[in-house]
Amino acid sequence: MALPTNTFTTYSAAGNREDLSDVIYRIDPTDTPFITGIEKTKASAVNHEWQTQALAAASGANQQLEGDDAVADPTTPTVRLGNICEIARKVPQVSGTQQAVEHAGRDNEMAYQEMLKGLELKRDMEMSLVGTNKAKNTGASSVARATASVLAWIKSNTSKGTGGADPSAADGTAIRTDGTQRAFTEQNLKNVLQSIWANGGKPDTIMTGGFNKQVFSTFTGRASPIEDTKRKKITASVDAYESDFGTLKVVANRFSRPRDVLVLQVDLWAVAYLNGRKMVSVPLAKTGDSERKEILSEFALEARNEKASGGVFDLTTS
Repeated sequence: MALPTNTFTTYSAAGNREDLSDVIYRIDPTDTPFITGIEKTKASAVNHEWQTQALAAASGANQQLEGDDAVADPTTPTVRLGNICEIARKVPQVSGTQQAVEHAGRDNEMAYQEMLKGLELKRDMEMSLVGTNKAKNTGASSVARATASVLAWIKSNTSKGTGGADPSAADGTAIRTDGTQRAFTEQNLKNVLQSIWANGGKPDTIMTGGFNKQVFSTFTGRASPIEDTKRKKITASVDAYESDFGTLKVVANRFSRPRDVLVLQVDLWAVAYLNGRKMVSVPLAKTGDSERKEILSEFALEARNEKASGGVFDLTTS
């Protein structure tokens, strides 16, 4: 079938408007389950501190004589702990021309870039707290301060591979030593849960990467799959684990280290933001025909008592 002579088509037209959708599609993950799940508190100094308290060991020999004089028992002092506030930032910069022209999918280019940089900053914070193995660093004029990550605190309740070692102290000053990787087993998890329980903890969350989340789905303690024949649908409910010491929520975290499975009592972790420094946008001085802003957070991880949490470490990831 031939095109009629002199038919004017889109192939030769120069004045047709573009067809650009006003929807911008983004699939990069922005969920940050650790930061979202833990409490938020305030820090008033770069070195953010808190205290923990331990009780004397229980005794089965506390039988006293009738009429005896009371003698004071030893007092267990509090333990003072602290972490360092680190600064994380993102800086969007938009030219005056780009800000002035019409845009598809957003009205204000700088506002759109601020939103994107805020999401990126939150991802960086999640990675800093659960996806890195780092100790706290007080910093210097040429060295950035660093807050100790979760891995620098967990010491009391762990399962490790050959050669693996816990931090030398549960105070954020030392990192973990990674050991030989091995398969994630339910017995490893049970051992950690029992240790936490013996230390008085009540963990409520298991946090893991994608591969070991699937390994977890094979454990016997998970909820059973449910088949809905009418809807022709099978739901394998693996978001809860019924342990001997309570039910724990199972959360996949894209930003935690794939080789780690964290077992957390969430209310004993918090992120402390320095006063006035929680996800703030600060306009920067103009140096030309562009606009710059600094999106920043200054924060520290607060490990309120690491004995209530634990981890299964040195796991295979494929």
